[in-house]
Amino acid sequence: MARATAAFGLYSARGVCILRGVSTQSASNPNSPPVVTVIGAGLAGSEAALQLASRGHRVRLVEQKPMARTPAQSSDALCELVCSNSLRGASLMNAVGLLKEEMRRLGSFVIRAAEQTKVPAGGALAVDRERFSALMTEWLRAEPRIEVVSEAATEIGDARPIIVATGPLTAERLAADIARRVGAEQLAYYDAIAPIVSAESIDWSKVFVASRYDKGESERDQRAYVNCPLTKEQYAQFVQELRSATKVAPKAFEDVRYFEGCLPIEVMAERGDRTLSFGPMKPVGLTDPKTGRWPGAVVQLRQEDEAGTAYNLVGFQTRMTWGEQARIFRTIPGLESAEFLRYGAIHRNTFINAPRCLDETFQLRQAPGVYFAGQITGTEGYVESAAGGWLAAHFISRRLAGAEPELPPLTTAHRGLIVQTQRNPDDYQPSNITFAHLAPWDGARLQKRAKYEAMSHRALDDLQQWQRREGLAASAGGPDGPADAHANRAMMPSANSH
Repeated sequence: MARATAAFGLYSARGVCILRGVSTQSASNPNSPPVVTVIGAGLAGSEAALQLASRGHRVRLVEQKPMARTPAQSSDALCELVCSNSLRGASLMNAVGLLKEEMRRLGSFVIRAAEQTKVPAGGALAVDRERFSALMTEWLRAEPRIEVVSEAATEIGDARPIIVATGPLTAERLAADIARRVGAEQLAYYDAIAPIVSAESIDWSKVFVASRYDKGESERDQRAYVNCPLTKEQYAQFVQELRSATKVAPKAFEDVRYFEGCLPIEVMAERGDRTLSFGPMKPVGLTDPKTGRWPGAVVQLRQEDEAGTAYNLVGFQTRMTWGEQARIFRTIPGLESAEFLRYGAIHRNTFINAPRCLDETFQLRQAPGVYFAGQITGTEGYVESAAGGWLAAHFISRRLAGAEPELPPLTTAHRGLIVQTQRNPDDYQPSNITFAHLAPWDGARLQKRAKYEAMSHRALDDLQQWQRREGLAASAGGPDGPADAHANRAMMPSANSH
């Protein structure tokens, strides 16, 4: 026999509280606060775990490292950035810049860690990857409410609530369990990662340092990129070499479907002679001081670490063999003797059909209490993944407090992430956040840049009102770490004792 409660809903005869998939039962003490399980300590899982702990919830964070790694991982640190070191644009005139500002105001641990470990990147936010992951790992392991469990999850299991944040390289057995639960075939495509070269192997006499149109608030930001200029003839030859290069062939069972925002350069080269010159090799806004003109094309290198010992080839994701990468990339002016610290590679990206499988709180429609966050939901990008982890944690925290969460306003980038996961169920494709995911601008007619900036200010105003309604502490820039978050716990919902 179940009995009703005004705060939580229904209790079963065994004293298990049920509210949209939330169970407060503990095996040892039915009255103890629940443990939230998080599978995966990437960007989404790490953000979710820290957010839940900062609100007083106990967290069991399951991560396969150091027992195992995915093919894209190279360290045992948690919250590892496996592709680029860039969190992309910081301006409010682009959607990811707005998303980052919202995250700052919502107290994102990922954004604070990024700000503490950033390196020059013009108008973007880029980090020293090793320092970033080390800082996030430190915060996670120092948090007394988080138990980090080193094991490979093979199934979702029965623990509730649970967040699955296993990213694009979800292990085969767990992916099979997810497929059984959602009742649909897994969808997979492939991202590609860009090469990294050592700074000392660059011929600095053949390159110039500048950001496009000298963007950046400081001189350091305005000189954030190393530019390798090509003549039109060199560019044409480079395109031909990419087209004829030997590529890594996919396995017979693999259906390769690339994300349009992260195409391998050889795929772009195959689309047309000028595709690359309008993409990662575009020369506009980059004046070569030797000629006083824009080059025919440019290969940009971005600083990989704070010390400036390594640079990645911006936008040069590739599936060419390592031998071909060395041969072709060494034809780029300035990289004739390049030492490759990492070659480009392809990797699988597994994601679920979120519009069919998830509700607007990232919860499985047919399995209350099971939440998904990050790239496995079909969001793309580091920032989007971390924000998805924040949202999943918030929805769970509110429900554990006995309240149904209010979704963020339609004008905000956080709501835009939810909108992305609810669109196009018949042909669902991953996407970065864009202004097209936000409510349309209905004010005075403005030019594009002014309109985007106005949409961002509208979003931040609406976000502030939503924070008040949801009982969230306003933050100008996120927490300093777990200790700082605990100091603000009284302002957070569901401040349960440990």
